[in-house]
Amino acid sequence: MILKFNYRRTLMALMAIIILYLQYRLWIDEGSLANLASVNAQIKQRSSENESLAERNKALAEEVLALKSGMAVIEQRARTELGMIKQNETFYLVVDDKKNKEDE
Repeated sequence: MILKFNYRRTLMALMAIIILYLQYRLWIDEGSLANLASVNAQIKQRSSENESLAERNKALAEEVLALKSGMAVIEQRARTELGMIKQNETFYLVVDDKKNKEDE
């Protein structure tokens, strides 16, 4: 029995294999549409994080500039955070009785 090589069937089989490979790359492999959607979601998340961090950095830079340029900011910080008062000032502590009764 002599086997006849069929080029048409071989070509069709080769084309089917190529199409299956390309479909695999399109839907499943790295660089697929699902992977692309995941990467785009990560980019959006990181962009929003970067925006909030940029705003925070801007606020901190303004605070540093204010601290370097004047004593008013330093004085205000000493009063609010450390409870300091100026010389010859009188400190008054006002206690709210309603708050004390609610706390007990």
